Amino acid sequence: MDKRHFEPEKIRNIGIIAHIDAGKTTATERMLFYSGITHKLGSVDDGTTTTDWMDQERERGITIVSAAITTQWRDHQINIIDTPGHIDFTAEVQRALRVLDGGVVVFDGVHGVESQSETVWRQAERYRVPRICFINKMDRIGADFQQALASIRERLHVTPVAVNIPIGAESTFVGVLDLLDMQQIRWPDEYGAAPVREPISEALLPAALEARRELLEAICETDDGLLEQYLADEQVAPSQWRAGLRRATLENRLYPVFCGSALRNIGVQPLLDAVVDLLPSPLDRLEVVGHHPVSGEEEHWKLSLDEPLCALVFKTVTDPYAGQMAYVRVYSGRLKTGEAVFNPRTGHKLRIGRLVRVFADRREDIDTIPAGEIDAVVGLKDAITGDTLCALDHPLVLESIQFPDPVINIAIEPCAVRDRDEMNRALAQLKEEDPTFHVHFDDNSGQTILSGMGELHLEILMTRIEREHHIKVRSGPPRVTYKETVAGAVSHIEGRYVHQSGGHGQFGHVYIDLAPGEPGSGLVFSQQIKGGVIPAAFITAVKKGVEEAAQTGLIGGQEVTDVAVTLVDGSTHSVDSSELAFKNAAVQAFRDAALQAQPKLLEPLCRITVVTPQENLGDVLGQLSARRCEVHSTVPRADGTHDVEGLVPLAEMFGYATDLRSVTQGRALFTLEFDHYAAVPDKVLQKLKLKA
Repeated sequence: MDKRHFEPEKIRNIGIIAHIDAGKTTATERMLFYSGITHKLGSVDDGTTTTDWMDQERERGITIVSAAITTQWRDHQINIIDTPGHIDFTAEVQRALRVLDGGVVVFDGVHGVESQSETVWRQAERYRVPRICFINKMDRIGADFQQALASIRERLHVTPVAVNIPIGAESTFVGVLDLLDMQQIRWPDEYGAAPVREPISEALLPAALEARRELLEAICETDDGLLEQYLADEQVAPSQWRAGLRRATLENRLYPVFCGSALRNIGVQPLLDAVVDLLPSPLDRLEVVGHHPVSGEEEHWKLSLDEPLCALVFKTVTDPYAGQMAYVRVYSGRLKTGEAVFNPRTGHKLRIGRLVRVFADRREDIDTIPAGEIDAVVGLKDAITGDTLCALDHPLVLESIQFPDPVINIAIEPCAVRDRDEMNRALAQLKEEDPTFHVHFDDNSGQTILSGMGELHLEILMTRIEREHHIKVRSGPPRVTYKETVAGAVSHIEGRYVHQSGGHGQFGHVYIDLAPGEPGSGLVFSQQIKGGVIPAAFITAVKKGVEEAAQTGLIGGQEVTDVAVTLVDGSTHSVDSSELAFKNAAVQAFRDAALQAQPKLLEPLCRITVVTPQENLGDVLGQLSARRCEVHSTVPRADGTHDVEGLVPLAEMFGYATDLRSVTQGRALFTLEFDHYAAVPDKVLQKLKLKA
């Protein structure tokens, strides 16, 4: 591998993004093979791909973490990030797109735009990343290039333009027609390493001319100069059309579309040519925008080697051999080994140790990372995803990376108590690597709760804890924290504790009133003792007894809340009364009062918002109804989706993320936020097998 540093105009930082199983990793594998990085075609099915290097990825045949790899094509350096397609790992796509200059979006030739295709497209739109499209699997039964092209136009609301069209379809798919150079390209050898270019045959010429006319007219609509030449029937060279198409691509006005079959080694070399010819170099970014960490003033820096250092940490991982490693995109200046840099988030100075160029799970040492490149720093402590690294005398903070909130929880504990500290360290490490993975300890249930983007996401994390950290763990759904209250009021309920022994006895005697309190008020204790009937020290003991009894209520042992308890009377014994006796008397009085005041079980209700496509609205409402959701509103949006808002019991929401994705093909999203506690309906109470 050539270790030289290329000029910024000859660098392409691209991401391969798509719906799961569209063929991203296979397409990436062919790019690496034809560019000379690998010497054997890897297979997803066989678990031999370069970018899917984790054991779990090879076992499951899916991409879990985004993998960076550097290659070269036509004397250009191409930094490729192969991203996951499963929605559980959408954060990997999010942070890759934040630092990339261009994207290759892979679509299935049979299905066209799928649910996760829309998600990654919207993520790319957020960062205004120019994209080219590759319609893959044209050899499959049911593959339809025109239908896939139409789905891009209709579902993504953009203007795709075919630069290649297929020769044949399904089992007869053998190559593509290049509409700019007007050539047909075939791949006669098994490995597709030697494509043959030749003039378009007479049988294919009419279709090629019609498709070329549509392509050129689309380019003309974005370029007045080319339009004038086209209308005047002037001769326009393919290089001029290509330059016009590149300008329109960089402006996100047109999206060039190519086709092929990565698995059958057809169509990948034209795609690599398009990466070089049509996607932006770092220089096309023109400038990077940030703000001063102290004054907050917006600053604009040009991408130049002569400018002060400005780089963004977009991913951190823990290497089993090298320790913590941070992936960085350098926007200006140079990052050098041994150099001191500044982290505005922490306000600390960091020393740059080892720099490496990454090839998936393999690394090569380098001494500098110039502007425009994506590489990694080994051993960079006190840096997390989204941190800016800048020159000591030129502080700057770049826009950080926003990640979605986790939507599903599980409870976890080590199989052996002695492993608890090790488990907590492992969780902390995984949390640093994955911003969508949250951990917290529930004081009420005593459980460690993991929150993630989906069941597969959490399952993978559990597997990593066992395999990478060698800790056996078990998991289960977290217990919902129910509470209890009372519906009625009772007065003058007696609590009497009398115990005789050989010496001093025990005597405590109280009367209390109990009534429902304000929602959210908790347990409120007051006293109306007059004339010193009960001494102050014993009143404190009564309060402790009430609080202790309230911790273990009458329905399933839940905490009693939102009640008002008033100590109204009592009596003492000159010798036998004690704090313990009055505490026990208060416990008895509270339990008797609560039993008579119509105890009720309370459950947490959450405010839910679901954003769903119009065609799935009925199914979503049906699911929510089955989960006891009280829907408050359904509001249509301009993009054809609906906002559904309501209140739903937390106990009904386990597994909802998976069910929602299933019924909407992953196109709907939801947020859940605790709102308040409310009484459990009697029918549900019977199912819980709890009774007063």
